[in-house]
Amino acid sequence: MKKSCFLLLLLLPLLAGAQSVSIDRVNPTNWWVGMKNPNVQLLVHGLGAGTLTYTVNYPGVKLLKTNAVENPNYAFLDLTISPTAKPGTVRLVGKKGPQTVTQTWELRARDKSPKAQGVTAADFIYLAMPDRFANGDPSNDKFADLRDPNLDRANPFFRHGGDLAGAAQRLPYLKDLGVTAIWFTPLIENNQPLTNEGGTMRASYHGYGFTDQYNIDKRFGGNAAYVDYVKKAHAAGLKVVQDAVYNHVGNTHWILQDLPMKSWLHQWPTYTNTTYRYQPITDPHAAQSDRKNTLDGWFVPFLPDLNQGNPYVANYLIENAIWQVEYFGVDAYRIDTYMYNDQPFMNRCNAALLAEYPRLHIFGESMVNNVVDQAHYTRNNINFPFKSNQPGTIDFVLEYAMLAGLKEVGTPGVTGWDNGPQHFYQALAQDGVYQDPTKLVTLLDNHDQNRFLSEVGDDLDKYKMGLTWLLTTRGIPSLYYGTEILMKNFKDPTDAEVRKDFPGGWPGDKEDKFTAAGRSARENEAFDFVKKLATYRRDHPVLHSGKLMQYLPENGLYVYFRYDATGTVLVATNPTDKPTALPTGRFSERMAGFTKAKNVLTGESLSSLATLQLPAKTAVVLELGK
Repeated sequence: MKKSCFLLLLLLPLLAGAQSVSIDRVNPTNWWVGMKNPNVQLLVHGLGAGTLTYTVNYPGVKLLKTNAVENPNYAFLDLTISPTAKPGTVRLVGKKGPQTVTQTWELRARDKSPKAQGVTAADFIYLAMPDRFANGDPSNDKFADLRDPNLDRANPFFRHGGDLAGAAQRLPYLKDLGVTAIWFTPLIENNQPLTNEGGTMRASYHGYGFTDQYNIDKRFGGNAAYVDYVKKAHAAGLKVVQDAVYNHVGNTHWILQDLPMKSWLHQWPTYTNTTYRYQPITDPHAAQSDRKNTLDGWFVPFLPDLNQGNPYVANYLIENAIWQVEYFGVDAYRIDTYMYNDQPFMNRCNAALLAEYPRLHIFGESMVNNVVDQAHYTRNNINFPFKSNQPGTIDFVLEYAMLAGLKEVGTPGVTGWDNGPQHFYQALAQDGVYQDPTKLVTLLDNHDQNRFLSEVGDDLDKYKMGLTWLLTTRGIPSLYYGTEILMKNFKDPTDAEVRKDFPGGWPGDKEDKFTAAGRSARENEAFDFVKKLATYRRDHPVLHSGKLMQYLPENGLYVYFRYDATGTVLVATNPTDKPTALPTGRFSERMAGFTKAKNVLTGESLSSLATLQLPAKTAVVLELGK
């Protein structure tokens, strides 16, 4: 997400007492019987909604308290739902003098469909931008009643029309690739106008400017399309990761058009942007003003910063998170801009989700460059004053280490003291800071970064080495869409260059990279490489869930093992530009008793393990046998 401009929002004038009253919204839009937490707080909005006296007459549902706030257009109703309550239509009745307003609110039965299955080290996540992936329903490409009615595939900053219908059609493609989970950038409604970012008018096709958390953007197909997509993904054996945003919303969010209270947002005397500096959050010597600027400053001017210290904001966000899991059936949450959130709030939100859905996996985006700061945002073994309860996080530190090592592959300095695979080794050597490093989500690039192939100089050998590391080391690997077909580019001049349409995702595309026939020989080589390794990983638990043992790189050569009671896999990396013989006596701790091996990637059988022949610029994956 990029920078633009926006004005501070203020409360609208208070209502005159003589006006009529109404209710036009209730959030959550519905709830369910049988939730572990029986309490729910309803946000009720309408003309004078906060001046009404409310009653609820429904068996098993009790109104505990009506909360009035600064803006008389809002009331917050605290309800408790008994375990004996039955599904049905609840009537919220508000009275003011002779006026009576009735609003219906649905209490549903929980369905038995799969949900909150979590993602684990056994999974392989595929990250895609839905607007740029595939268009299956051109009828929902644009709408005249939205603030941004534009559609233009020739403009890299406008919407292109990708949707859930198109994504559903590509589920067999992902299944064939060996993917087990799909993660989309946000699908929530972004009814935002074009924003001026760096002198260019841009659409919020990326999805990070929410305008109504209870609606999937109708350009993606709406709520029904997402429910249908999740069911189809589950039927195909794929899990669904939801991209969540708690830190901010779009500046045209419906609530911001009539703020419940000034403290709904972090307000400043003059506009204040976050510094994007993460150090003040964990620095024991930090000035409080620096910490406040990092956390409470706005991410960009057109994405107002939510005040999660406000209990009404916190309740609203937490209940919406639970609602989305229950309503759509998603399996995991990726949390955007995690480190900019109020961390006690995040702990409370995580705890509420995990209380209802113990298997749900949560991993946040905290883009830092060292393991200490990264560990702060997940369950860790460091004596921080604040202890995070987040189960996982995105492992940017390991990503940076892999990229640094790969960039030195084949160079004269690759065998230096801290060069080449040493970067990778040293990052993993610090895993003791995490309570469970296998819950970290690993990556080589994403929608905010240069594409992986470009980072390694369009070198197919380095590409294969990086994919081998990603799919054989610890953690939950994720792949950015198009990496498997060698999509490339730098963020030059903007990130639109790394968010191009997947070729073949639109009717009439000249090339269809979803099919082998539409790919070049080099693209098929890359696709087949990813598929073979991902499929092997999926089908052999030792490679995704076995223990990891690594050996200090020597002469640039790096060896590690994945092992458990069912087997042992050896990964040996030769980053030099010459074939190398590797004596294996040093690795007897893990190789004792094994006399042969099969090369997972080539199918070649090895009848002797005394010395391994490693091709130049290659990572070899061997399944050991006796």
